[in-house]
Amino acid sequence: MSPAKDDAPSGRATDSGNAASTAEVRAMFDKIARVYDPMNLVISAFQEPRWRKRAVRLSGAQPGDRILDVATGTGKVAADLHAKAQPGGSVVGVDISPAMIRVAQKQFGDRPGLTYVVGDALALPTEDGSFDAATIAFGMRNLPDYGKGFAEMARSVRPGGRVVCLEIARPQSRIARILQFWFDRIVPVVGRVAGQRGAYGYLVRSVKGYPGPDRIAEIMREVGLEDVSWVGLSGGIVTLHSGTVPDR
Repeated sequence: MSPAKDDAPSGRATDSGNAASTAEVRAMFDKIARVYDPMNLVISAFQEPRWRKRAVRLSGAQPGDRILDVATGTGKVAADLHAKAQPGGSVVGVDISPAMIRVAQKQFGDRPGLTYVVGDALALPTEDGSFDAATIAFGMRNLPDYGKGFAEMARSVRPGGRVVCLEIARPQSRIARILQFWFDRIVPVVGRVAGQRGAYGYLVRSVKGYPGPDRIAEIMREVGLEDVSWVGLSGGIVTLHSGTVPDR
């Protein structure tokens, strides 16, 4: 595989959103869809499955529930949610990248009640209050408007349902700084080896620009979510936020 040109989005961000356009993000994820899963394992120091299970557990998914997974990527979070919602439950995974959705459908599309569709996180193809919970894992950081992203998830969830966000963060603890060194220095090298220098350079830059966990919690409250809380995992290298949709 030949090295990819570093033509990915800049990764610049403010407290309200990423500077990358939806079209730029779609094109980038279309390019890396084939290597996304193995790369996730490597760049997370093989912690990603554990983080994903924590997010799924926090969603409160139970048998019979209908769950929404936003920025579903290759579909692993949605598949885990689907397993929790059985028997009788269903899950819809939405992603802006058609190539990612194709990978998800190939891996998990044969499971009844598990559906993957192409869609925009800022204009979800969902009816109001039609899900029991909504999750987003490693996707909020890529949105041009974090508040709109959370608002769309909250709109899609019934009163009393939960909205969960798992995202990479800038850790404060001494132990986590070792992981941060890995992330900042090694991830771009691994990306070059995989022929995706641009995308994984963007990944590092986008994490540096992503707001701190207290600001993300504030944004969740601003869009009307209640009982908002967050916890750091693996020394704070990732954060897990949750909030509840209030009675309307």
